[in-house]
Amino acid sequence: MTTITGGCQCGAVRFACERLGRASICHCRMCQKAFGGHYGPLVTAHGLTWTRGEPKRFRSSNKVRRGFCADCGTPLTYELDGHADLEVALGAFDRPAEIVPAIQVGVESRMPWFDRLATLPGRPPERQAAMEVFFAEVVSCQHPDHDTAVWPADPREPR
Repeated sequence: MTTITGGCQCGAVRFACERLGRASICHCRMCQKAFGGHYGPLVTAHGLTWTRGEPKRFRSSNKVRRGFCADCGTPLTYELDGHADLEVALGAFDRPAEIVPAIQVGVESRMPWFDRLATLPGRPPERQAAMEVFFAEVVSCQHPDHDTAVWPADPREPR
């Protein structure tokens, strides 16, 4: 069995789960605020265990708590009262590109321009070249996308 892992941006909270359920994109206003974006991407994580730390939680409604890292603020969970399995933020997984959303929910709050995002132009080539120089100089302070034996991670450890 393959263990699926993830964690927050700083590494204070790490998790593992046995398998994933259906992934979704939620457009509801509560997810927009919880994620600080236009939608919340979530997936059910079956057999979830916290392997380092645990999220702090905020009760966003009478039926739901939201988990996040108290150190860096990364949104982590959507916890529906009475349900054992949690929904976990797709971006918190170590390999998020492998988790493909299958459904959109909360569409009554979806931004009216959402369906046109893929048609937006990219940066012009001359601006993109300047940004590539900038990004080449960026040194990430994020926790790497894999488990580490110690936290904070040893800065000499390969990322």
